[in-house]
Amino acid sequence: MCGLAAIFSYRSGALPVGEMELLRIREAMAARGPDGAGLWLSQDRRVGLAHRRLSIIDLSEAGAQPMATPEGDLRIVFNGEIYNYRALRRQLEDLGHRFVSHSDTEVLLHGYREYGRSLVHRLRGMYAFALWDEARKGLFLARDPLGIKPLYYADDGATIRAASQVKALLAGGCVDTAPEPAGHVGFFLWGHVPEPYTLYKGIRALPPGSTLWVDGERCQTDTFFRLRDLYAQAEAAMPRAEDAERPERLAEALRDTVRHHLIADVPVGVFLSSGIDSTSIAALTAEALTASGPGRGGLTGKPDQLRTVTLAFSEFEGTPEDESPLAETVARRLGARHVTRRIAREDFEADYPKLLAAMDQPSIDGVNTWFVSKATREAGLKVALSGLGGDEIFGGYSSFHQIPAAVRRLRPFASLPRWGRAFRVVSAPLLRHFTSPKYAGLLEYGGGYGGAYLLRRGLYMPWELPRLLDPDLAREGWAALQTLARLEQTIDGIGNPRLKVSALETEWYMRHQLLRDADWASMAHGLELRVPFVDAEFLRSVAGDMASSRPLTKRDMTRVLAHALPAEVIHRPKTGFTIPVQRWASELVGLRDKAGYRPWAQHLYRYMADVELMSSFPGRTRCFSNH
Repeated sequence: MCGLAAIFSYRSGALPVGEMELLRIREAMAARGPDGAGLWLSQDRRVGLAHRRLSIIDLSEAGAQPMATPEGDLRIVFNGEIYNYRALRRQLEDLGHRFVSHSDTEVLLHGYREYGRSLVHRLRGMYAFALWDEARKGLFLARDPLGIKPLYYADDGATIRAASQVKALLAGGCVDTAPEPAGHVGFFLWGHVPEPYTLYKGIRALPPGSTLWVDGERCQTDTFFRLRDLYAQAEAAMPRAEDAERPERLAEALRDTVRHHLIADVPVGVFLSSGIDSTSIAALTAEALTASGPGRGGLTGKPDQLRTVTLAFSEFEGTPEDESPLAETVARRLGARHVTRRIAREDFEADYPKLLAAMDQPSIDGVNTWFVSKATREAGLKVALSGLGGDEIFGGYSSFHQIPAAVRRLRPFASLPRWGRAFRVVSAPLLRHFTSPKYAGLLEYGGGYGGAYLLRRGLYMPWELPRLLDPDLAREGWAALQTLARLEQTIDGIGNPRLKVSALETEWYMRHQLLRDADWASMAHGLELRVPFVDAEFLRSVAGDMASSRPLTKRDMTRVLAHALPAEVIHRPKTGFTIPVQRWASELVGLRDKAGYRPWAQHLYRYMADVELMSSFPGRTRCFSNH
């Protein structure tokens, strides 16, 4: 897990790559890779690669980056992990390839030489990489299927720059920092900036499951994975009815994904709450470590006891909201070496400036991940597993019931859009004084899955935007986002209501909020966070049962793991993860009489959009000195 940077001056007449710019980009990501740093510039200075390293697989210097083939014709910088790299290496060795390291990075180099850009179809993992192909004089960028690892780029028509963070590209000083209306509007709509947009016109996110090839003649983007295609195929392939083999299918899929996510040359821990998702991951990890056998080194390359970390809050101690007692019970049951990190308001206030500095794009969430990641790193771990993604697969959110019910009841109004708009225009000014402004949009938006999802997850509603932003910017941003059309595109070809909601939650809330927050909040502490539920192979294994007449639920998972989990966990109702940070944040910034995420979002926006970032780069596209 690392930070990567790449610059390619692909047009004739483009300025040569500046070493100082590349170093500025790299060092802005120092926290992502505290174990090493590397830099390479081509002789003609048309291309440069840089890297910050967090050593997880092959801790020797042989795993350092940028990494090149012995011939020097291929070079790569890579962020992430390839979980099937050992199997790929064996295949490549059978084809005559010879390796000099034990890293997954080198597997990418040889894999590209053998399979070209189609290599991505063979990869299982979380990844973003930039690979320079000297023979073809091109730069190849790729991002994993579900968008676990970030990859941003800035293309001015002559030079392309890529990095693991928006702030890193800004630190280079040569990108267009003019405001991107879609990014600003998107933040207030959702509480995060939806991809591919950022707050800046000059910076875009490479979409998940996509590659980008750039040479002197073309810039070509290809998509190799779409979640909606996977779900539509599962639905069309005669969805399975519940049968006697279903528990074993699920059990094997769960064991398989956890086994793959434990591949490392350092110990791997688990984020442990009292919920079903994280306790299941912990139980499966304990099982995998036991199955690997003492003296054989296990999956981590050395004998290792299960290690777990729980985040708790001092003001919840002794109350039903305190998850730590049950988490500690689970840890004892599993024989784990456990740490409970209890934080108080004073801890939040002390870390507040560092937290905002680490936040790559504004987000109303992620604070809990910041603190549990900090505790995990302080416990001496560099890798941890999380139960993130379980709710999206096993229907853990109330949206799985609320959205289909709303669509069924409100669908007749979808054929009367003028009546819906009229109701909203008349009712919105009144309703906002008494209840959620979302109720004003029920008739206008609630009759379709996309609109109903916006009402369910949206932070501010579209008609509120002109009060928050410049009205012209709000209109331009809303028009560019095409939010309702993109929401409906997310579920195009899917008929099953359960799969529709799963696709929406996965592609919007999980990808743009949870995964992005998990990345910046963990990497700020030099911690690699892995998410076994967010795995394309795992999804392929369970998609048929997700599409069945009785879709998979958390209850199915607890039945599979009933032998390992305490009854209190199995029968505990879904409560959500309660944290007092929302209140702490509001009070810290002088919002004592206000509750909810909306005032916190406004504060974050003022800080990140107006103060920290934009005023720091007033030159727009004027480059800082590269010499």
